[in-house]
Amino acid sequence: CSGERVVSWYTARSENSRAWSALMAPIPAPEVVVTDGGSGFAKAVRETWPRTRVQRCTFHAFSQVKRYTTTRPKLQAGRELYLIARDLMGIETLHRAELWVERYLDWCGFWADFLEDRTVVDGRRVYTHERLRRARSSLSSLVSAGTLFTYLDPALAKAGPLPSTNNMIEGGVNSQLRAVLRNHRGLTSVKRVKAVFWWRHAHSGDARTAREKLAAMPTDADIDFLFSVYSASPSREDGGPEWGDRAVWEDLHHRDPYPFWLD
Repeated sequence: CSGERVVSWYTARSENSRAWSALMAPIPAPEVVVTDGGSGFAKAVRETWPRTRVQRCTFHAFSQVKRYTTTRPKLQAGRELYLIARDLMGIETLHRAELWVERYLDWCGFWADFLEDRTVVDGRRVYTHERLRRARSSLSSLVSAGTLFTYLDPALAKAGPLPSTNNMIEGGVNSQLRAVLRNHRGLTSVKRVKAVFWWRHAHSGDARTAREKLAAMPTDADIDFLFSVYSASPSREDGGPEWGDRAVWEDLHHRDPYPFWLD
């Protein structure tokens, strides 16, 4: 989504680079994209939007660290790292961003030997503080990639402040879709798909009437066809169509100038 509307959508079996690329390909490359770092996204943006700058959602970056340290770490190293990650969400200037990186690198250096400790478990030597190592790795990869503070780049923020999180889509779109399905329990799979499609059509900035939108939406038969053909054998070696082929959209829905995508 953009700040005003749902731009496009793509229904997939799972998050992977192919599904992300299929969603992104029809959309003109933006200057900046904010993402939670879903599976396959990094590869897709390199291939589909190679000149687009990436802003990793700082809340998700913090949440990933919190998943490993918990909110009440028992170790001093964990307590310090938790506070460092939490402070990500309050950075508003490049100077403060530089100080944050220095603080994080100092933490890495101070606790480096501690995180190398090993313990013997079932005859194997394993890292004693594996969870802390994973938390460190999650932040180090983002620092190395330079995707934590894209929103502070003056050249990109000329037109106005940029978001540092993807709360816009989480709260404005994803949570609304969950509410639609929660409030209409008991729908069949086909009708659940259609309910999601209808909500997104209604929030896409499309000026057509409800009758015109309904005429362009997939029918029950269309969706039944997709599930029966493309999910029956998701991995085929005979060269036949697989779940996710672009032909799904092109064959069934090329008439609609406001595209949605089916995988």
